Amino acid sequence: MKAILLNEYGPPKTLEIGEAAKPVPKDGEVLVKIHSTAINDWDWGIVRGNPFIIRMFFGLWKPKVRIPGIEISGTVEEVDDNVSSFTVGVEVYCDLSDNVFGGFAEYVCIPEKSLYQKPANISHLEASALPHAGLLVLQSLDIKGEVKPGQRVLINGAGGGVGTLGVQILKPYGVTMTGVDSGEKLELMKSMGYDHVMDYKKTDFTTTGEKYDFILDTKSNRSVFKYARSLKKGGTYVTVGGVMYRIFQIALLGWLIKLFTGKKLSVLGLQPNQGLERISELAEKGQLKPVIEGPYAFDEIPELIQYFGEARHKGKVVVDIET
Repeated sequence: MKAILLNEYGPPKTLEIGEAAKPVPKDGEVLVKIHSTAINDWDWGIVRGNPFIIRMFFGLWKPKVRIPGIEISGTVEEVDDNVSSFTVGVEVYCDLSDNVFGGFAEYVCIPEKSLYQKPANISHLEASALPHAGLLVLQSLDIKGEVKPGQRVLINGAGGGVGTLGVQILKPYGVTMTGVDSGEKLELMKSMGYDHVMDYKKTDFTTTGEKYDFILDTKSNRSVFKYARSLKKGGTYVTVGGVMYRIFQIALLGWLIKLFTGKKLSVLGLQPNQGLERISELAEKGQLKPVIEGPYAFDEIPELIQYFGEARHKGKVVVDIET
């Protein structure tokens, strides 16, 4: 089968477009023929081996991940005898980051427990854009707790996958939404329903004096104390990615800030696929539709990872595996 091969850490252009053995399902696994995949922050990190903490888990000098890629949508091709939830021909989708990765290929074997049936009313391209970014939003809301009408919410990185899904998930609660991203994405953000938008190159939202009930951050490029000052009393800040030393700072000092101010600052440890049925339900009701760029061709994946890493994309970048 064709696959994107990660032989060594380095810039995305060092990835090899080659061949790999078609996997065979083991006990409790399902073989999925992949139709679509999406570019993700995991790909940007795994391919480069940066930040260095990635290498502590996935190979210090040589990557243990042979084929990157974590968000997929496809069709069940074969099942192990012990699999009971899926049959051949069922359309499925999931996040592979809690398994062996492998989304940048024609086939992948996935444990039965990690798979979910794809909503029938969305395409494979749309489905592959949902599992990771969508659950970053929903699991952040679990930390936030109750969201009430009239509250003020800010998403930093509002024009990417998390931000374009987040506004769709949060807006129906009756909150006022502020989105922060580059100037090139402001029109998209307005069209998605953000009440206020900011170009981060012109305005640092942590210095405006505005305060929010909930901040969802994909960038984490400011001091934890600046984020705390941007929260209302009792407010919640959740980071789902960004600059690693800032994330460590939030993890180390967040509890102390909460002790003295009552403001909660947390780092989300995503539980892949936990709650994906909630994403499916929203999609089936027509309440969640990803913004996608593409579809792009399979052999464009290396340059697309670079494009993603430069934060130039709008919404999710998706790839049609069969082109």
